[in-house]
Amino acid sequence: MNISEFITEHTGLSVQTQSEILFSLIVIILLSVIRFAILRVVWRQTENVKTRYQWKRTLSFVIPIVTIVLVGAIWLPAFEQFGAFLGLFSAGLAIALKDPLTNLAGWFFIVTRKPFVVGDRIQVGENTGDIIDIRLFQFTMLEIGNWVDADQSTGRIIHLPNGKVFMEPQANFSSGFEYIWNEVKVNITFESNWEKAKSLLETISQDYSKDIHIKAHKEIQEASKNYMIYYKHLTPIIYTKVMEFGVRLTIRYLCNPRQRRGSENIIWQDILTAFNKENDIHFAYPTTRFYKAGEASE
Repeated sequence: MNISEFITEHTGLSVQTQSEILFSLIVIILLSVIRFAILRVVWRQTENVKTRYQWKRTLSFVIPIVTIVLVGAIWLPAFEQFGAFLGLFSAGLAIALKDPLTNLAGWFFIVTRKPFVVGDRIQVGENTGDIIDIRLFQFTMLEIGNWVDADQSTGRIIHLPNGKVFMEPQANFSSGFEYIWNEVKVNITFESNWEKAKSLLETISQDYSKDIHIKAHKEIQEASKNYMIYYKHLTPIIYTKVMEFGVRLTIRYLCNPRQRRGSENIIWQDILTAFNKENDIHFAYPTTRFYKAGEASE
């Protein structure tokens, strides 16, 4: 009695079924070894984290698909005998696994349409962060904002189901046009020389921006191939507005999304230094004035 007959006698599995199981195991083991070998080579050839990640993620997508195709080809003749059963089973499975299938469709949409890729800064609903991973059923972002000012990282990792791309709007800070408009609001008193203050702010904002508007113009030209993006002015501009407690001068300028807080820090330091040298420019803040016997006091 050979091994196949022994297994058939004790398990009831036919010789054909045993062969199909054996070939399936060989395929799974062989593909696992190939994946492991490729990753070993990549790890030895480069220490670049992004390159390693891309290879690992690509193999994580490709190897399972190839495994399903090859194993399915082995078992397909057996499945043909249960066509009606498989049809009913598939329908019931689709209803029971509605959310996972929606997430799988979301993954397919993400990798083909590419509303965002790993490394992009996006906002989905109320969640904002940098994409650090995309998998079959969910994508992961490193959260920014929330209780932290100026879009800096909170340190929290958020996992969102891929099906969110069909239900929530996505704002991409990085794709197409890699700059955002940021504003710094400066309030000065009514008695201050607002024209001089505005001139100082123009100088400060232009010094910070330097060649940014040139780079942004080139990116807009490239992005216009896919999107209807158009800006008439890319250089910094200062807006003037009268408030209840003084004059507000708003600096509007382009900056990289990841440099928003750093840019504000640089600009504010320059503003404080410049205004400190002027005797006729004073910062304003909300105050209450009381009048008594023709005299005013604060």
